[in-house]
Amino acid sequence: MRKAKERAQERLRRAAQAPVVRVLGRNQLPNDRHHVEGVGYIIGDITCKFNACSAYIRCAVNPSGPCENCCSYEPRDSSE
Repeated sequence: MRKAKERAQERLRRAAQAPVVRVLGRNQLPNDRHHVEGVGYIIGDITCKFNACSAYIRCAVNPSGPCENCCSYEPRDSSE
């Protein structure tokens, strides 16, 4: 469990340092956009532990996606 947490922290650090340049046009909405009550629109796989809960980036590991078949997918803990 500790190693998994350390790996996740390292991935988050790397993702935070990686430059992401992605601008969507007005009519280019992501296919994986979901509305969450109390949060608003988010993109990406909302069942993944690394989902950013953001309308702009999908996750810390793979911010520009796609989420489909992502090798870093980890299910969200039920306590979250």
